[in-house]
Amino acid sequence: MHDKNVLGTELQMCCSDPLTGFYRNGICATGPTDYGTHIVCAMMTQQFLDFSKSKGNDLITPREEYSFPGLKHGDRWCLCISRWVEAYSSGVAPPIDLEATNERALDYVSLEVLKMYDIALQN
Repeated sequence: MHDKNVLGTELQMCCSDPLTGFYRNGICATGPTDYGTHIVCAMMTQQFLDFSKSKGNDLITPREEYSFPGLKHGDRWCLCISRWVEAYSSGVAPPIDLEATNERALDYVSLEVLKMYDIALQN
């Protein structure tokens, strides 16, 4: 069985460069050991990256020991749902790719809210 996205279809690739996902397979899949629930495929904005860093999660600085290249504006990344919701509540949520965002996100936020941040609407 394949994971589904928030639209109810097969979960699509979020990003392979940089390689994202809890399992580092490019897909925002989750499982019992993914305590952060990395299920939102988001396009990074500088505003969000600065917000996340201010909350103690520095996504900007490369961490070679974790094969983490550091992120910049425009990169796609599988975010923790709790961080995305926190950013949404603070008015700095980054746009998301609905087809690559895991359906489990609907346990935390409504589809209507997620649709307001659809990458397709940002262009």
